[in-house]
Amino acid sequence: MQQAHTETSAAITPAIAPAITPAAVAHAYLAVWNEADSDKRRKQLADGWTDDARYADPLMQASGAEAINAMIGAAQAQFAGHSFRLSGTPDGHGPFVRFSWTLEGAGGVVGGGTDVVLLDADGRVAQVTGFLDSVGA
Repeated sequence: MQQAHTETSAAITPAIAPAITPAAVAHAYLAVWNEADSDKRRKQLADGWTDDARYADPLMQASGAEAINAMIGAAQAQFAGHSFRLSGTPDGHGPFVRFSWTLEGAGGVVGGGTDVVLLDADGRVAQVTGFLDSVGA
């Protein structure tokens, strides 16, 4: 019988920066996606992502902080006035964090997905694999 994991405040793993929780990773990640100022977003990426981080989902992909910054800016231009919100409780296993999100605007939710983040030993985002759970919701 599988046991549900409910300890979201626990550190991901002792080998990954011990104070980092799945919830903290998810909130920092979504803050990057919601930051409209490219220079501020660049700083967030420098602080929390590796220089050679990779991002891929069914609609877009990028490698490296500058390309990821540009990709996020393009997504924000396409969905002006929208923001990403955490949906549910993030969880983690080893160096991985998984969480779901919604994309919302004045008219409500327009989509949602689940992202799996791979952290390096310092707790920085090294890779993101995104899945679209709903589009045009």
